Amino acid sequence: MIIIKSPREVGLIRESARVVALVFDRLEPLIKPGVSTQFLNDEAEKIIRGEGAIPSELGYYGYPASICASVNETILHGIPSEKKILKDGDIVTIDLCATKAGYVGDAARTFPVGICGERALRMIAIAKEAFENAVALVKPGVHLGDVSHAIEETAKKYGCSVVKDYTGHGIGRSMHEDPYIPCYGRPGTGPILKEGMTICIEPMILEHRPEVKVLKDGWTVVAKDGGLTSHHENTLAVTKDGYEILSKL
Repeated sequence: MIIIKSPREVGLIRESARVVALVFDRLEPLIKPGVSTQFLNDEAEKIIRGEGAIPSELGYYGYPASICASVNETILHGIPSEKKILKDGDIVTIDLCATKAGYVGDAARTFPVGICGERALRMIAIAKEAFENAVALVKPGVHLGDVSHAIEETAKKYGCSVVKDYTGHGIGRSMHEDPYIPCYGRPGTGPILKEGMTICIEPMILEHRPEVKVLKDGWTVVAKDGGLTSHHENTLAVTKDGYEILSKL
């Protein structure tokens, strides 16, 4: 069931999403060669709790950390570790959620580490462009299939593919609500957007083939062919005549 949010509820989600955006703003200068993903996790948790929120991912179905930190071929759910040290030329996706006053905000960004080559920077740019092309369609009366289709078409334009096994989603009191928003779709299909819906659109881009696998830890999702991956996500609200991105400062 898709839950339509009141203006008050949208405001509460906006505040939680602001906390998420603040974490990205403060983490970005810390993302550099020699830093561990565990350090980034610990800093993120301090910021979240300092804003009166809690890290929603910690303990979620047993997940052991406050953020996901996914490096290079890891597309989703990379578990932070003191042993995972970022190096020059890596790209790392930070995906995190914060809960405040009972409502959740969620977003993801892929960051360059040190001096990155054109190939890595290209992947970051494709995920961002896919998000921008998808979100540009958001307004009441639009089918979600159109939004999903825009993600897939952007990836295809650059010879890339999209994750098929994981999706964007609705958000509110729960991290994941209806509707689910795949990175692929057919125009004119799927649920119709309505004012008051709060959703997370999140292009998850694979450099080559779409196949992924889950590692033995039960969480880490990697590109099966070892290619680079990127991810760009925001929480947004459907407004009377368009949308508002909530996960920004």
